[in-house]
Amino acid sequence: MNSLGRSQVRDLMAQVMKNQGKTLPDDDAADLREIGFRSLDFSELALRVEDEIGDELNFDAPGLRQIATVGDVLDFIVQLQSE
Repeated sequence: MNSLGRSQVRDLMAQVMKNQGKTLPDDDAADLREIGFRSLDFSELALRVEDEIGDELNFDAPGLRQIATVGDVLDFIVQLQSE
């Protein structure tokens, strides 16, 4: 299985945001609600990561509830790939 680093996941996240007519801020502390990154966007990002790595990500709802910032998303996706 391939894995993506933070910068690669960030690039995919930026593509998802761009498709929504939004821009991903450079600041990892940016609040997801403030930048308009919704759960549907997270799902699209997860699917893109799965396509890139050629494997499914197994994540649970409790872990998702802790995500509030851009950095949280990046950390979560990178961590999932190592599980």
